[in-house]
Amino acid sequence: MKSRIVPAILCAVALAGTSGLANAKGCLKGAAAGAVAGHYAGHHAVVGAVGGCVVGRHLANKKAAEQKEQATAVSAAAPAPAK
Repeated sequence: MKSRIVPAILCAVALAGTSGLANAKGCLKGAAAGAVAGHYAGHHAVVGAVGGCVVGRHLANKKAAEQKEQATAVSAAAPAPAK
């Protein structure tokens, strides 16, 4: 069991080192949910947290892209202001 913890911690540290403060959106929620799920699915909380962080970050990026797309669609549909 301990031989699996060290690589998981190294992966988590590597992932944490590549993201800045702004990139944490979605990671914390996903890591918490993944840790709980991993714990109940065979005491793999660390692996679940790392996976949850990755998935949470992906979903946050996807949501941000959708919001940006909606904002550009709304601004394109709005009439130009009169001078």
